[in-house]
Amino acid sequence: MKRRVLSAALADATLVPPRQGRSDRIDGVDLDRTEAKRLRAWATRHITARQEALWAEGRRSLLVVLQGLDTAGKDGTTRAVFRGADPQGVRVASFKAPTALELRHDFLWRVHEVAPAAGEIVVFNRSHYEDLIVPLANGQLDDAGLDERVAAIEAFERHLLDSATAIVKFFLDVSYEVQGERLLARLERPEKHWKFSEGDLATRERFGRFRAAYDTVLARTSFDFAPWRRIPADRRWYRNAVAAAIVAHVLEVMDPAPPAVAIEHLHHIEHVLRSELATPGAEP
Repeated sequence: MKRRVLSAALADATLVPPRQGRSDRIDGVDLDRTEAKRLRAWATRHITARQEALWAEGRRSLLVVLQGLDTAGKDGTTRAVFRGADPQGVRVASFKAPTALELRHDFLWRVHEVAPAAGEIVVFNRSHYEDLIVPLANGQLDDAGLDERVAAIEAFERHLLDSATAIVKFFLDVSYEVQGERLLARLERPEKHWKFSEGDLATRERFGRFRAAYDTVLARTSFDFAPWRRIPADRRWYRNAVAAAIVAHVLEVMDPAPPAVAIEHLHHIEHVLRSELATPGAEP
């Protein structure tokens, strides 16, 4: 019960707005490393059980949106939250820079085709919000363009909700100092070199502009039916525990249930199987 209450409290404490000033903890929530480990273990067990029920139910779905600057931990959060979940019911969609084909369509075209199907949990590793944040930070999106895209996203997410898809949106908030440490760590570990690109440094040089763009976008798109939740991301164990707890809470509120099966039908199957096993040489 304690961790169920804590997961609900975290879901409320991380809501945007207001924006909190720290990237290492949530004000008012006491969560040390030991309790975070226990909380995440509890949350992942509940996520695994309810994800299976959601898949079996086959009527509703869940979209988890992960946004954050480079090194905020979108990949790590996905692995930590859905560790143990059934792969057939969880899917990850990653969004890079738009291709030539995607640029010929509206910015949501590539998003529609990877939206969750009934019964699925889909994680957006980056998302449609890149098409607001990046041009806004680079000075390529004026007020009219921002208004237009915000309205389009609101309509899109409202459509998902009306189609029985719940939405959880996480902004993983990493500080400038920790981002620098993690980028340096990538350079020092050859097995991590594939994660590094020159674009990471270009974005880092505009860190303040990207943070300002996030502040604007999060405030404009934290809809009452699909709010943003800001998760401090400087400490991986803290970030993972909070994200897992919130997803567990959302799934608990959804309360998916497998379809009911007639007891008589189960009794019939049991009778047939026991009869076959009791008869030597009954294999067809």
